[in-house]
This record gives sequence, C-alpha cells and structure tokens, in this order.
Amino acid sequence: MQPLTQLDAIAAPLPAADIDTDQIVPARFMHAQRVDYGRYLFHDLRFDAESGAANPRFVLNRPPYRDARILVVGPNFGCGSSREQAVHTLVDFGIRALVGTSFGDIFHGNCLKNGVLPVNADAAFVASLVAALEAAPGARVRIDLPNQCVFAPDGCRSGFDIDPFQKEALLLGRDEIDMTLRYATAIDAYERANGGFAVAPDQSTLHTQDNS
Repeated sequence: MQPLTQLDAIAAPLPAADIDTDQIVPARFMHAQRVDYGRYLFHDLRFDAESGAANPRFVLNRPPYRDARILVVGPNFGCGSSREQAVHTLVDFGIRALVGTSFGDIFHGNCLKNGVLPVNADAAFVASLVAALEAAPGARVRIDLPNQCVFAPDGCRSGFDIDPFQKEALLLGRDEIDMTLRYATAIDAYERANGGFAVAPDQSTLHTQDNS
C-alpha cells in the first residue's frame, strides 16, 4: 500500500444514501482478475446497460471530477454484502479517502485494510462539503491524517477519529500482516523460549508448534 499522510485532491460528491457494495462493484465482476479493476467501480451507474456508453450524468464521468481521489458520500455508504472487492475497485480507480456520516461496518474495516481512509464527519459538515463541491466542480479537499482533520475548499475543517493502530498502518503504508511482521524476531524468540508453544492473545489457548 502507498503511505497516506496528507491528501490534497479533487473531491467528488456522491450524496445518495445507502449506496451498497453491489452498486460499488456488481457481483458479476467479483471473480474477475484484479487487472485494471477500477473499471468495474460503479459499473452499472457509470455505463448504460444497453449501449455500454458512459453515462454523462454520473459524477465520475463528468470532466471536473474524473481525477477525483476523494469521494464525499451519503449515509450508510458501503452497506450490504461484505465483499472486499468493493474496496479493491475504489483503490484501483484511484480513490484514497471517503468522507461521510456513516459507513457499512464491514466495508469500513475493509477500507482500512486496503489503504482507503473512511472519514466519519458530522452531518452538517458533510452537507456543506457536498454543496461546495457541487457549486465548484473540481474543487479540492485536504485531509491531514497525522492531525486527524479534513479541510473543505473554503478552509472550514472537521476533526475525525481513527483507531491508533489503523492510523499507524495507513501512515506507514502497511497492511495488518506487515504490521505484525515487524515483531517477527520477538515472536520467534518468545516461541523458542517457551519450548515451541505460542500463547494465544487471550492467554487461554495453547497452540503446539510442529517441530518435526
């Protein structure tokens, strides 16, 4: 993953409520190879079902928003199924952050695991941000992850919360496995010192290491 610290980018408004993961990536594309996977993002909203032509009314097909790296979204964005491919299409399209009032729980977690920052902001700030982006297509939004702030085009800002572990992973550009492997030497030393036993996090279950 690419590290994420400061993101200053064109933002696109997508304020409809309850955009689910099937709208983000239709199920028929879930098993396609992850090659140019961003082409499937919002496929049935971006393209006409009969002709296959781009829908000129869809926000990401409009020239001012085509290079957006931030989406300002409506409530309950990413609800529905748990498909991680929904986040893969966002990443491969170039989206690095989402700003909204609420997200589907599993989708929220999948974003953080794949290098996309989901920012939970209050409704008034999100509404004003959508209005600003609709009034000035191509306007930029700035997200400051170290200081946990998002800045509207007019300079107004909103703070946001993020789990410290997930924040560090995004700042370093590492996934959960990478973060764990930082302690590989200490883990190996602990296992050797305990005769090949690894203690589970809750200290209640022992897993025997096969030394054969």
